[in-house]
Amino acid sequence: MNALVVCPACGHEWVPAEGAADSGAPAERVVRDAVGNVLHDGDSVVVVKALKVKGSPSGIKAGTKVRNIRLVDGVDGHDIDCKVDGFGAMQLKSSVVKKG
Repeated sequence: MNALVVCPACGHEWVPAEGAADSGAPAERVVRDAVGNVLHDGDSVVVVKALKVKGSPSGIKAGTKVRNIRLVDGVDGHDIDCKVDGFGAMQLKSSVVKKG
């Protein structure tokens, strides 16, 4: 019996037996820091290298702690949305932070 199941929202069709192995749901994105730790919303991280910030004479120093991050699908690999003390809201790349 080759009965197909159809999603009413997007029209995707699949065989129910295949659905057991692959639920059809998008895979959850895993974001890792500079040393390979998995990051989650609400984590605290530490900046591992000095970052230049446009319009700021000093930039963000290595060792700056950032609390309560939010993971986003950003542009150009900027996948962390956060507020940095003294700089305000900004997006960072996960490759320049480590879980702390």
